[in-house]
Amino acid sequence: MKKKLLGTLLVLAFSTVVGAATYDDLISSAKMGDTAAISELVRKGASVDTTDIDGNTLMMLAARDGHAELVSFLISQRAKLNARNSAGDTALRLAAFRGHLPVVELLIKAGATVNMSGWTPLSYAAFSGHLEIAKRLVEAGADVNSPSENGTTALIAAARGGHADVVKLLLSRKADPNLKLDTGETALDIALKNGNTDIAALLRQAGGHSGRSVTIEVR
Repeated sequence: MKKKLLGTLLVLAFSTVVGAATYDDLISSAKMGDTAAISELVRKGASVDTTDIDGNTLMMLAARDGHAELVSFLISQRAKLNARNSAGDTALRLAAFRGHLPVVELLIKAGATVNMSGWTPLSYAAFSGHLEIAKRLVEAGADVNSPSENGTTALIAAARGGHADVVKLLLSRKADPNLKLDTGETALDIALKNGNTDIAALLRQAGGHSGRSVTIEVR
């Protein structure tokens, strides 16, 4: 009986060690974009939806670092496209923020969600100034006026970052220049606050106004 119990414990201990090694290999291979290694581990039974300690799936890790080949493989294995990590980010958000256009295109084609609550992939692209990605997201149906929890729209994000070309794109797609943050500030206010006077001029031409209330003191 004791020998049988000891044998069972040894098997469990070995399985745990093997499982830990497989997990580490999956995460490190995803970060490096090692499609061959991931493919072999998946063939042996590893889950394509394995996550790291921050909730990043293999898809997110590959998308974040621009590993298009691995992203394509994971899509073919039906990995979850719209999973969110502990920060609420999706693979498409991360790819848009980092400026990985080929990955963005793969994810959109596979059916990744373009519009979502919170910061959208478009707002991430606008914040970072990735014009071509912003164009692709708009073409895919991204809502140019979708606000984050504090009211940040793609236009406000672009105005903050000083990305005039993205601002022009968004205004041409009917972005509302007078939407406000929870502070009451509009894209014009944010542009001026950050010294982006060229963008402020574009916003004014598009009908943008300050959201700041002006108090007139009567003596």
